[in-house]
Amino acid sequence: MSGSHAPPTLSTQRIEAFSDGVFAIAITLLILEIKIPTLPAPGAAVPLGTARHLVEALGKQWPSYGAYVLSFVNVGIYWANHHYVFHLYKRTDHVFNLLNVLFLMFISILPFPTAILGQYFSHPAERQTATALYAAGLLLPAMSWNLMWIYASHNYRLIDRRLAPLFVQSLSRQYLLSCALYSVALIASLLNAVISLLICVGLTLLYLLPPKPPVYLSQEN
Repeated sequence: MSGSHAPPTLSTQRIEAFSDGVFAIAITLLILEIKIPTLPAPGAAVPLGTARHLVEALGKQWPSYGAYVLSFVNVGIYWANHHYVFHLYKRTDHVFNLLNVLFLMFISILPFPTAILGQYFSHPAERQTATALYAAGLLLPAMSWNLMWIYASHNYRLIDRRLAPLFVQSLSRQYLLSCALYSVALIASLLNAVISLLICVGLTLLYLLPPKPPVYLSQEN
């Protein structure tokens, strides 16, 4: 037999389908962390600070509602961007599959720091820890997303070779900047929990903007 055979090209369809399933589960689990409030029995002694009425009890859970909305939007943004960036990936390999699994692991972890933030943000003594954990929960998927892109885009390993180099470089800078800003949010949480959370909210609002349309070599002047 003559020459060696080239390895088969692996499609991204299965990895996309699997990822969509994980996104759907993670985004659904977020609402399960908002608990139904418990009221004292009629006529029972009510400890100081305990809600007497359902409206009051529901209102006291405002941090949980805010954490839910913030995390829901973040997971939704990652799902939309995952769909976007996989139009740029033309093939996959074993290492890339594992990097995507790592990214999905961090996405599926997000309901946990979300629940912690919702439960303890209104507790001054625990606010800093809760916010730091949440900032770390947003930093980890950003870092793994960046690793996926670096691996896939290096020497056009897995991305469309028609993509303009300047466009590829702009995405690389954007993803690296995301990691840097979430790192700033994590560091800020050690100093001021409110500022850290405002950074996280600001980044979420920024990422609601539509991504850059792909630029191909034929489009360059």
